[in-house]
Amino acid sequence: MIPMPISSQVPSRAELTDHLVRTRIAGQVATPRENNLSHYRKLANGDRHYWLGLDLGDRWTDEQDVLAVMAERCGVVDDHDHRAGQDTIDPELTVAALDRLAARLRKAAVDKQSVLLATGHPGGLLDVHRATADALRAAGCEIVRIPGGLTADEAQVWQFADVAVLERGATLWHTHSPAPMAAILDGLAAEGRPQPDLVVADHGWAGCAGQRGLDSVGYADCNDPALFLGESEGTLQVVVPLDDHVRDPRYYDPMTAYLLNGAGLLEG
Repeated sequence: MIPMPISSQVPSRAELTDHLVRTRIAGQVATPRENNLSHYRKLANGDRHYWLGLDLGDRWTDEQDVLAVMAERCGVVDDHDHRAGQDTIDPELTVAALDRLAARLRKAAVDKQSVLLATGHPGGLLDVHRATADALRAAGCEIVRIPGGLTADEAQVWQFADVAVLERGATLWHTHSPAPMAAILDGLAAEGRPQPDLVVADHGWAGCAGQRGLDSVGYADCNDPALFLGESEGTLQVVVPLDDHVRDPRYYDPMTAYLLNGAGLLEG
């Protein structure tokens, strides 16, 4: 199938739902059940790598409680005995979350807010964030420029196409770490600059921002439960469930078009 380009076609809700399933952004996704359950268990056992910058305390020490939230907010199989094989993301939950995210982006545009965009999944979601940044700037928002010379996790924190990323050895890195976002927020404070009104991100970038009390929204896969737990507790405002690294990043284009159109940010 040929993805619909952002600039020329906005899918209806039904068309987008079908597209998400056909491209496995949602529906029967590539992430296996075993991987999902392993991550839920590690989070419940207190492994901070899986907390994505959130402070979950002792509130999520039961793997079954984590699974219940993931079934509710992401659409994974709600069966404790389903231990291996296929798992799912409910495309209706994906689209509903996109609608909520669109409403928050619309508010940012109306109020001319400052927005910071960041991704720990540049191979999949970089262009989703880049298109969002372009649309918000066109609507009068300030896209926050990060301070120069920042480092985290023995790498450079850069801004590429208006999106903060982690760079090491001339390569954009996949990372779950909250440290790059912490470096940005601390760097802004050190320069006497205000914190962003809104952070649009994923992984630890989104979790760190939410934990610091900022309005934080973003995207998460079915094997990254922490952000959904954060949403359930109100630490994050919106989390969109999706496979965050499908085989062709252009498959996200119709989703981005739907999102920006719903926010009133899509030209044409």
